[in-house]
Amino acid sequence: MVDAASRIAREPFGRLPDGRAVERVVLRGMHGFEAGIITYGATLQALIVPDAAQRCDDVVLGYDDLAGYLDMRKFFGATVGRYANRIANARFVLDGAEVRLAANNGPHALHGGLDGFDRQLWQISEIEDGPEPAVTLAYSSADGEEGYPGRLDVRLTYRLTGPMELSLVFAARADRPTICNLTNHSFFNLEGATSGMDILDHRLTVAADHFLAIDPGAIPLSEPPRAVSGTPFDFRTATAIGARIRRDDEQLRHGKGYDHNFCLNGAGVLRLAARLEAPRSGRILELLTDQPGLQVYSGNYLDGSISGKGGRLYRQSDAMCLEPQRWPDTPNRVDFPSARLAPDSVYQHRSVFRFVRAGETQ
Repeated sequence: MVDAASRIAREPFGRLPDGRAVERVVLRGMHGFEAGIITYGATLQALIVPDAAQRCDDVVLGYDDLAGYLDMRKFFGATVGRYANRIANARFVLDGAEVRLAANNGPHALHGGLDGFDRQLWQISEIEDGPEPAVTLAYSSADGEEGYPGRLDVRLTYRLTGPMELSLVFAARADRPTICNLTNHSFFNLEGATSGMDILDHRLTVAADHFLAIDPGAIPLSEPPRAVSGTPFDFRTATAIGARIRRDDEQLRHGKGYDHNFCLNGAGVLRLAARLEAPRSGRILELLTDQPGLQVYSGNYLDGSISGKGGRLYRQSDAMCLEPQRWPDTPNRVDFPSARLAPDSVYQHRSVFRFVRAGETQ
């Protein structure tokens, strides 16, 4: 419920098969801007954004009810962990000891394993009303869950930090050495989740001079990052996603389109990583992050088998994922930025989804 002066609503969103209640928290900003978060998977279930003509639409794919999230694991809006992206052969060595994980992507581990953080019920630990409404969710991952060593206590705060700006702050502590790599896995269509339009004419800019080439299993090749210059992966200036996605390029074949890590310029500080522009609605998403990588995924495996919001069938290129994170397979690559988390350290990750409209400046 919510009163007239409140910027927050809290409401039921169904029950899990074991009877536990799932809740939905809505954070309300300006101009109709709203973020709806459910406790199952700490998921961004809805993101309502006005367009250039003041019309508001939900711009993230997902489901209208809990049943969809339970039936089909597609990571729509979910919090992904304990390790986002892939770990080759579902194993790595940590401090001299081999760690074996649950393999759920062929021989590899993907997005935390068979029952990652996206499949867990998070707890609401704090709700803050006022000019910057926020909700903090918490989850404790047990030692050995999906094969990962150590207990990991995670907190994630969703906060409206501007009129049309949603900030995500992740923090995690472990009781023994482990690895940690968390992200939000929202699928964006800035024309609207039920618009029936694809994202191939969305214009994308990524602040990266290099990307990671992959093998057919989407594992980074044993080579240094490749320069984007002269390739279909050069988004240093705004380019339509569909402009080069059908080129005869080995990397596009391996990813079935774009499904690659971009090595972001700068490190450790919050900076502009990507900008996504929708030509018809005039909505513009600016993604800021302090993470070293950005997984860019063009919805290549959406095949029309999923019925989402409003009964829409989700098809290839119906959405774009921009996932700030550590680089894939980092635990097996000493030349990549480390994902090791020691007991005396705190994992931290901050990302911001900031929206503007064509003709406006932030």
